[in-house]
Amino acid sequence: MFIPLAAARTSIEVNPWMILPFGILLFLIAAGPLFFEKWWHHNYPKVAVGLGVITACYYLFVLHNGGRLLHVAHEYVSFIALIGSLFVVAGGIHITVKGESRPFLNVVFLFIGAVIANFIGTTGASMLMIRPWIRMNRYRITSFHIVFFIFIVSNVGGCLTPIGDPPLFLGFLKGVPFLWVLEHCWIAWLIAVTLLLAIFYIFDSINFRKPPVEVTAGMTASETWRFEGLHNIVFIAIIVLAVLGNKILPPLVPDFLMIAAAAASFFTTSKSVHAANDFNFEPIKEVAWIFVGIFATMVPALDYLELHSAELGLRTPLHFYWATGILSAFLDNAPTYLTFLAAALGEQGLSINTPDHIRQFIETNNHFLVAISLGAVFFGAITYIGNGPNFMVKNISQQLGVRTPSFFNYLLRYALPVLIPVYALIAMLFFSRWRIF
Repeated sequence: MFIPLAAARTSIEVNPWMILPFGILLFLIAAGPLFFEKWWHHNYPKVAVGLGVITACYYLFVLHNGGRLLHVAHEYVSFIALIGSLFVVAGGIHITVKGESRPFLNVVFLFIGAVIANFIGTTGASMLMIRPWIRMNRYRITSFHIVFFIFIVSNVGGCLTPIGDPPLFLGFLKGVPFLWVLEHCWIAWLIAVTLLLAIFYIFDSINFRKPPVEVTAGMTASETWRFEGLHNIVFIAIIVLAVLGNKILPPLVPDFLMIAAAAASFFTTSKSVHAANDFNFEPIKEVAWIFVGIFATMVPALDYLELHSAELGLRTPLHFYWATGILSAFLDNAPTYLTFLAAALGEQGLSINTPDHIRQFIETNNHFLVAISLGAVFFGAITYIGNGPNFMVKNISQQLGVRTPSFFNYLLRYALPVLIPVYALIAMLFFSRWRIF
C-alpha cells in the first residue's frame, strides 16, 4: 500500500472534457497507420497541432495559466533535442557485417544492442543495428528475426537509463535521478533480456538447421566486419554529458549542446555513410509533429489525474505495472508513463510538476515507480504502436525486402505468447505477494 505523505497539490481543476483531445490523438496515432494510412500520412501534423491548439487555448483563455504551457514547451524541446540528436548521430555510423550469422552470434548481437540502447536510446540503437542485423541473417531472414529485434533492442533493452527509452527520459525531466532506473530496474532488465534471448536462441537454432549445407558453407570467406563514421562516438558522448548536466546547466543549454552535436555529426559524416544507412529525416519529423500534440493535449489529463487519481482504483505496484503496461501496449508508452506517474503521485497529494514531490515520493514508494517504469518500457513491445522505433524497424525491414508480420499477426503469433509469460513472471517476482526482489 501507499505510505501517506503530506504535501500540497499544485494542479488546478480542469474540465474533464478537455481530456478528449488527448484521447482522440492517441486513438488516431494507433488507428491512423492501420486503417487510413494515406490520409494519416498527409495530415498527421495538422491533426497533432490542431488538437494541441485546442488545449493551449483552454489554458490561455479559460484557465489563464500560460505558465503551465511554458513549462510543457520546455520539456518538449528537451525531449525532441535528445531523441532527434541521437537519431542523427546514430544515422552517421554504418556497420558492414561479415557473412551469415549463427544463433549464438545472433544472441550476442542482440545483447549488445540491448546494452547500447541505454546509451543512444532505443531509437538510435534500432537505426544503427537493424540493417546490419538483416544483412548478417540475409540467407535465412524470417519474421521472428525482426520481431525479436523489436522486443529486445527497440524496447526492453532500453530500461536502464533515461536516455534508453522516451518514458524514462520524461521521468528524468520531471525529477527522477539519472541513475535511479539503473539502480532499481537492472535485475528485472537482466531477467527479461535473458529470457527473451533464450527463447530467441531456440527459434533461431531451429531456423539455422533448415537451409541446405551448400547455402551456409563458406559464406563468410570473402567478407569482413567494417565500421564507418566512428567519429560520431564523440558526439554521442557530448549528448550524454548534456543530459547529465540537465540539472546543473542553465535552461536550454543542454538542449543547445545536443542539437549542436547532431548538426556537427550530420555535416562531418560522409554522404556515402548516410546513403548506406538510407538516412533521412522523415522518421524524426513524424515523431516531432506527433509529440507536439501529445505534450500539449496530455496536460489536462495529467492535471486531472493529480486531483482524481483515487477514482482509478489503483492501490498496489502490481496494479500500476499491469495498468501502465496494457495502455503502453496500445498507446504510446511515453504519455502513458506520465499519466500513471501523475496518478501515483496524486494518490499522495503530490504533483508531478514539482521535482521535490517526485523525490519525496521515490524515497518512500520507489516500488511504485519501478512498476510504472517497467510497465511502460517492457509493454511498448506488445504492438507496433507501443513505442516509436517499432514501426520504424518494420518499415526499414520491408524496404529491404524482408517480410514482416501484420499488426494482428505480430500481436497474436509473437507478442502475446512470448512476452506475456515473461512479463507475468516479472510481475510475480517483483510486485506480487510472493515477490523476492
